[in-house]
Amino acid sequence: MKRYFTLILVISLCLFLCFPVSAGEQMPRLIDEADLLTNSEEASLLATLNEISERQGMDIVVLTVYSLDGKSPRAYADDFYDNGGYGYDGILLLLSMEFRDWYISTSGYGITALTDAGIDYISDQFLPALSSGEYADAFTTYATLCDDFIDEAKTGKPYDIGSLPKAPFAVGQKLLLSLVIGFVIAFIITSIMKSKLKSVKAQAAANNYVRAGSLQITHSHDRFLYRHVDRRARPQNNGGGSSTHTSSSGRSHGGGGGKF
Repeated sequence: MKRYFTLILVISLCLFLCFPVSAGEQMPRLIDEADLLTNSEEASLLATLNEISERQGMDIVVLTVYSLDGKSPRAYADDFYDNGGYGYDGILLLLSMEFRDWYISTSGYGITALTDAGIDYISDQFLPALSSGEYADAFTTYATLCDDFIDEAKTGKPYDIGSLPKAPFAVGQKLLLSLVIGFVIAFIITSIMKSKLKSVKAQAAANNYVRAGSLQITHSHDRFLYRHVDRRARPQNNGGGSSTHTSSSGRSHGGGGGKF
């Protein structure tokens, strides 16, 4: 009898793992299968994701895996969101360590909040931390920016081409800018001091060096030397917004990704 009970339990577990999670059995908003975070980092990040998700009425998700099991990053991210029991509106960041892929999948209102330009902007902010192995910082930056972009979208004007927030200067950038400004100021001051020391100045025209009446020009002509033409590509019209595609489950998604 005990053997039959164990067999039934194993079969039930297999069936549970084979079928998608139902809407009432939502997966956590942080799944760190690649084990990139410490326990304290997981707890802090999950609390942040839950707070933003519940306040915004959307699911903001982070998923880390080692392998994509032969799928593309886009297909893996879309399928996980669709089958994870999350709401219609949401954003998922996938990180795969095998080939260092990342992908952001958007669904429902997430497509509106994160335009193609918005995804590029957000990824530009978290990729430096991601590349240097500061995963908790990268994921927190992603979550915080999703929150900001959703807020902006709810005003009726989502961040997009021409209206993206200005990226904050990093400490190194501020230091470099200060050095450049200091160099320019020093150059101007020394140039002024140097000009005051000169008693003789170069003349703009050659005839200023010729004694009056000592030179007579009988004829002159113009000679063409060369021509220089600058060619610049005409900027293409880009209306912004979000490009979409259909996942294997038939749902519409936006998104974008790359390597880190």
